Amino acid sequence: MPGFPSPPVPADGTAAQNTEPAPEAGGRLRVVLLMAGSCLPILGAVLLAPVLPKMQAHFATVPGAKALVPMVLTVPALAFALLAPFAGVIIDRLGRKRLLIVAAVLYALFGTAPLWLDSLGAIVASRALLGVTEAAIMTCCTTLIGDYYTGRVRDRYLALQTLCASASATAFFVLGGALGSSGWRIPFWLYAVGLLLAPAMAACLPRPRQGAATEKAAAAEARPFPVRRLAGICVLTVFGAIVFYTVPVETAYLLDDLGVKNSGIIGMATAIASAATVTGCLTFARLTGRPERRLPAIFALCGAGFVVMGLAPNTPVLVVGAVLNCIGTGFLLPSLLTWAMSKLDYADRGRGTGLWTASFFSGQFLCPLALIAVESATGSLASAVGLLGLASALVAAGMLPVLRRTTAPQETVQA
Repeated sequence: MPGFPSPPVPADGTAAQNTEPAPEAGGRLRVVLLMAGSCLPILGAVLLAPVLPKMQAHFATVPGAKALVPMVLTVPALAFALLAPFAGVIIDRLGRKRLLIVAAVLYALFGTAPLWLDSLGAIVASRALLGVTEAAIMTCCTTLIGDYYTGRVRDRYLALQTLCASASATAFFVLGGALGSSGWRIPFWLYAVGLLLAPAMAACLPRPRQGAATEKAAAAEARPFPVRRLAGICVLTVFGAIVFYTVPVETAYLLDDLGVKNSGIIGMATAIASAATVTGCLTFARLTGRPERRLPAIFALCGAGFVVMGLAPNTPVLVVGAVLNCIGTGFLLPSLLTWAMSKLDYADRGRGTGLWTASFFSGQFLCPLALIAVESATGSLASAVGLLGLASALVAAGMLPVLRRTTAPQETVQA
């Protein structure tokens, strides 16, 4: 499931209370708009994956196109990563609703810009600006959910946000592949949806009321942030993001190497893998226990999928490997996020979530660059994906003694 995750609500008393009134009239439309806004960054992350080979062919004579074309898909993540740690400060100064509306309009303008741009460099630049608007949109939508709702209602809508983002990725893969059959530029028209959402948000989203949350945020500014607590998890998250995004970014190229040229087939194959990610997310939500203890098995499962993809002689075997990997990535994202949040007190969660998000989207940006580097050394993308599978297995093995050391003292205390 590509895209920005919603942090779990802390069990600090506010989430435990369930005395809030039912949402007022118009509340359903408000939720629909917030969920639709949360899907916009997902549209930016996955819509173009099926048409990357066509873009590569179109810009084949441009110097550096082999690296620049994949960046069309991932450079928004770099902008997202750079802005995420500061997003909370920006929205507090400009206001959530106002920034959300402006960002939705700019999203449409920057998103559709490649329809008229002929320079690959200019297209990459427009995608970077798109990433800035995506960071603003996702941060505003998540913050507004926290502003509008409390207790179990807020928990439910934050969970719904994550599920909508995951499910929309599957739909966007199929849609991008279908539209891409008519030309690589055609999918860019879908970014105009921001112009439809902006006026609806202006009319239907009320301004949030300020209250105790503002006081808690101000108190958090005076606290030193526990960087050491989160540093190791953030480093692991960068690698986890590379694992997470390899299938959506590289599957089109792997299929192209196997002789599959039809964008519709490429989009369908990637959508099947994305659906496996949704399955993993849904299964994760039903499990109990400490999620970090499952991470070695999760990385091992992802690695096994990569090895199958790297050795695949045909399309069906490649799709099987992608599905195997994506079941693992469906567990991977919420496991890393939940582990990070468990290390933070309530007052540190805002900044901690921003730092974790920056790490995750940094990994998304680095994903194609890392694979290009390994491909240059090995001679083929399939070999690079297979080596990433072996690296995932090594990470899984290396985590076992680390988790034993970090969990044993807590289990002894609980006993």
